[in-house]
Amino acid sequence: MSKLPRLLSLVMLGLAIGTPALAQSKADAKVGPKYNIGRAPTPEEIRGWDIDVRPDGQGLPEGKGTVAEGEKLFMDNCSSCHGEFGEGNGRWPVLAGGKGSLTSDNPVKTVGSYWPYATTVFDYIRHAMPYGNAESLSANEYYALVAYVLYLNDIISDQNFELNNKNLAATKMPNEQGFIMDDRSTAERSFWQTNPCMKDCLGPVKITSRAMAIDVTPDDSKGGKSRGVE
Repeated sequence: MSKLPRLLSLVMLGLAIGTPALAQSKADAKVGPKYNIGRAPTPEEIRGWDIDVRPDGQGLPEGKGTVAEGEKLFMDNCSSCHGEFGEGNGRWPVLAGGKGSLTSDNPVKTVGSYWPYATTVFDYIRHAMPYGNAESLSANEYYALVAYVLYLNDIISDQNFELNNKNLAATKMPNEQGFIMDDRSTAERSFWQTNPCMKDCLGPVKITSRAMAIDVTPDDSKGGKSRGVE
């Protein structure tokens, strides 16, 4: 066998072996430097952290519960703070009512008047309630509790209605349209600057009105002090 074919065979073998290593090296360079601290999380650990529920229902656990079942759970675990009908006791939050009050001088923000998505009601209650004993109930019991809270707000009207992981995302909240997606990455893109101004950026400021009621607008006639403030 001549030396030339053998040499070519060795070169080709080296390329075949070296190509994956080179590709891995390039992939590692994109990830960034490794400091050999810690370890990659296991799938089980990731599932333990990935506990949120999205507005579209992704992340909801399997389960079901009726309004009637939720009423008893609410009386036993929630009414001491939130009242038997979600009216709130003392300084504890009101859960029901407030419909149409958001545009008034005294808005009442409740699950029914303010909250945008029924799925995130479930998410919050499951991870934060009962107060002082969070996550102590089963998924079925949390579905029942949410069903009762929605019932208190006239979002569900049937005491025998069964709420579950299949129909919760389809439950529409009265104030859903009061929220908008954060679109600043597109709506405000024209204001972004590659080289932001760092000195003498603002021109003369023109005062168009004064907060007379609380005297906080500086008054040039008094040496720059706020009106009524010494």
